[in-house]
Amino acid sequence: MFDTLSDRLSAVFTSLRSKGRLTDADIDKSMREIRVALLEADVALPVVKSFVQSVKNRARGSEVHQALNPAQQVVKIVNEELVGILGGETRRLRYAKTPPTVILLAGLQGAGKTTLAGKLALWLRKQGHTPLLVAADLQRPNAVQQLQVVGQRAEVEVFAPEPGSGVGDPVKVSRDSIEFAKRQQHDIVVVDTAGRLGIDADMMAQAAAIRDAVNPDEILFVVDAMIGQDAVTTAQAFKDGVGFDGVVLTKLDGDARGGAALSVRHVTGEPIMFASSGEKLDEFDVFHPDRMASRILGMGDMLTLIEQAEGVFDAEQQQRMSEKMLGEGDFTLDDFLEQMVAVKKMGPISNVLGMLPGMNQMKGQLDNLDDKHFDRVAAVIRSMTPLERQDPKIINGSRRLRIANGSGTTVTDVNQLVERFFEARKMMRQMTSQLGFGGGMRRGGSKKGGKGKKGRKGGGGGGRPRQGLPGGMPGALPPGFPGALPAAQEAPEQPDALPGGFNMPKIDFSKLPKK
Repeated sequence: MFDTLSDRLSAVFTSLRSKGRLTDADIDKSMREIRVALLEADVALPVVKSFVQSVKNRARGSEVHQALNPAQQVVKIVNEELVGILGGETRRLRYAKTPPTVILLAGLQGAGKTTLAGKLALWLRKQGHTPLLVAADLQRPNAVQQLQVVGQRAEVEVFAPEPGSGVGDPVKVSRDSIEFAKRQQHDIVVVDTAGRLGIDADMMAQAAAIRDAVNPDEILFVVDAMIGQDAVTTAQAFKDGVGFDGVVLTKLDGDARGGAALSVRHVTGEPIMFASSGEKLDEFDVFHPDRMASRILGMGDMLTLIEQAEGVFDAEQQQRMSEKMLGEGDFTLDDFLEQMVAVKKMGPISNVLGMLPGMNQMKGQLDNLDDKHFDRVAAVIRSMTPLERQDPKIINGSRRLRIANGSGTTVTDVNQLVERFFEARKMMRQMTSQLGFGGGMRRGGSKKGGKGKKGRKGGGGGGRPRQGLPGGMPGALPPGFPGALPAAQEAPEQPDALPGGFNMPKIDFSKLPKK
């Protein structure tokens, strides 16, 4: 959604980086380009004016003119102001002192409230809560049935005493759900209310009546991030008519202009609390302003990537793989398959790689990645015998033909997988050898290298580490990943791994959830 805005801002920072010092004319030109970029991204005009003026005032101050690298200071200022526009600090849910905590969902029809209710319930269940979904949307046809299906998928109980489709009193259902939750010991109640195609007086009155009946601890306004400026108008109407405590953005995986996300927080004054980025129930998470700003500026999102990895890699698996990668035991095709399946659970590979700093420079390659390639690679490995997976060196020509026939691929596909696997294993051994880990040093070093300085010419364990990446590194992506480049088509060398003016983000590991 933010690709166009990211490209425009990266171009501005690249032009600034070429200048040793910044004049007022340089700053004015850059601010004009940033203004145009924000307007093209459908950011509300008042937000654009406030943002550009704030950046311009700070860019003309001493923190830029006295800096050793003025361009990096401008990037830092833009990042900080962008975080401020998006809300600054991450806003967490407020829980009631006496359960149940009541969360009321409001918004227009089509914004994705019912699906969002299931996503929120699943997220809460994973946090250790026992949520209850309440079917208070009795207006839209089959809305109750949809919520029941979503609740079943999320493994969460649904309170639906009325059939819906125009039958039943949503205010009474909402009021009764609180007593039901207390009896069944549900600590959180999520109420799914009805919406309309547009701002409607009846809808507002019904939402206000439900609010008064259940006295919610949180009212979340669900807005479709793809509707552009209309999101700001709708948010303001709900703010005046019903009121809300936080915003939930849905459909962030779309390709529409993402100005709504940058506008709603500034116009309404209420924080963005959650974001939904896909159709699956687990594609939902807390909205972190600093991480979103980092993504927009092309600096990646390492904290979210680490959190997602923690969710699919258990501690025992991490320990076992670490030992193999550090040289204690051979990394086999079985291990590679296990790692690949775990990475696939983290979501589309293009999204996972897109969280790495500097990967916005490879957008074209990321867009062409096909997750079905994982299935073909898995089919090849599973067509091998256990002995072949443990020792791929025994895979000769006849074995490769058998594996290709068994997996529905070609011998060339099998050859490429085996070759890239050997390259990856060689790369890991060289890297552990250079870093000085015991197992890797024993394998990488030569016999002469262990006796003294005179014999240490080419040993992998001694001497000064070589600059750059170790030999045997495969293409731009790891082996077996879709879109991995062969040696003859590797991406051109670039002077910097990150976009112009960017530094590696400082990761605060204390912000990660403690297990």
